[in-house]
Amino acid sequence: MHDHRKLGRELGLFDTDPLIGAGLPYWLPDGAIVRHSLEEYIRTVERRAGYRHVYSPVLGKRELYEISGHWSHYSDDMYPPMDLGGEQVVLRPSLCPHHAVIYRSRSHSYRELPLRLAELGGMYRSELSGVLGGLTRVRCIQLNDAHIFCALDQVADEAAAALELIAAAYRAMGISASRYRLSLPGPGGKYVAAPEKWERSIKVLTEVLDRSGLPYESAAGEAAFYGPKIDVQVIDHAGREATLSTVQIDFHQPEQFDLHYIGADGAKHRPVMVHRSIIGSVERAVAQLIEVHGGAFPAWLAPVQVVVLPVSEAEDAAAAALAEECLNAGLRATAISAEAGSLGARIRENRLVPYQFVLGPAETADGAVAVRLRDGRRLPAQPAPDAVGRVRALVDAHETRLWSE
Repeated sequence: MHDHRKLGRELGLFDTDPLIGAGLPYWLPDGAIVRHSLEEYIRTVERRAGYRHVYSPVLGKRELYEISGHWSHYSDDMYPPMDLGGEQVVLRPSLCPHHAVIYRSRSHSYRELPLRLAELGGMYRSELSGVLGGLTRVRCIQLNDAHIFCALDQVADEAAAALELIAAAYRAMGISASRYRLSLPGPGGKYVAAPEKWERSIKVLTEVLDRSGLPYESAAGEAAFYGPKIDVQVIDHAGREATLSTVQIDFHQPEQFDLHYIGADGAKHRPVMVHRSIIGSVERAVAQLIEVHGGAFPAWLAPVQVVVLPVSEAEDAAAAALAEECLNAGLRATAISAEAGSLGARIRENRLVPYQFVLGPAETADGAVAVRLRDGRRLPAQPAPDAVGRVRALVDAHETRLWSE
């Protein structure tokens, strides 16, 4: 595996500056493409899975976090409140209180449940400088978050469905979980005191894991303050473990915010809140992608997907036209003139690009292209529109394979 902190900077994906501050990386153009592609992927997956997307502010009144329990159980990891117009506002450490308020803003019937609210939103953690590093531990986090408001008999199915989405996302990204962890409460006062709710939540998540057939380990002291969770762990280049994706069950916040829905009996009922993050924070997901792939990302994530290489200057115009055709097909493509160096040198300089379309005199005359794959394979010359279409189909399918036979 590669160290994303070094390679990510070398590849021009992200960087940091003391003037901006520790734990606050900025994204360079190629890194922004990877991030945007990842965000668009997860939004599409969520829409197809019945999620509805929202936006919420990154600030909230201190009272919001007092109600949610973050202020009493999590304030050490929060930024201090700011005085604003006689009120105190806080940079949010989590999105769940905002989503609880969004749910509460409208009345709901049992027919609407499960109601799945998703957001790619910013949140802020007051991390100590000694634990910050690259993209894996930052102070400003862009989280792929969602909260499912459902009836008790829907909780297990929703948690199981979230695990399936996580598995599908990892396949598309070409990464693997190192292990699944059932994170349980431990000793101490950082957890909400509600034994019956904890017991019920742990039972549901245990049943979900057992039903999934996934191997897992239990770990005391790793739960969220409001409930247990399934943590999907990954390993970095140094063998350090971190949580990327989570599924959590929460009986606490629905009660704190007095959430309810009208049941079939016409009475008010309390929903259960399932927290889940499929790809975790965008920062940590991209760090894992860099380390696993060494910059040779799956084609759908690559900053440049197709590079068109004319053999000589005589093919430059045809190469520019083919690159334009690729762009019109929705691919990220560029043509590199023969003036930039020998064909071999240009091939080596673009070794991380998934597809190299080579145009010589014969290909130009026939409207064809010779396709070189990043892994070194050379494919027979084929009509240029066919090659463009094949690449577009593989990108749309979020394939990790470079070519389909």
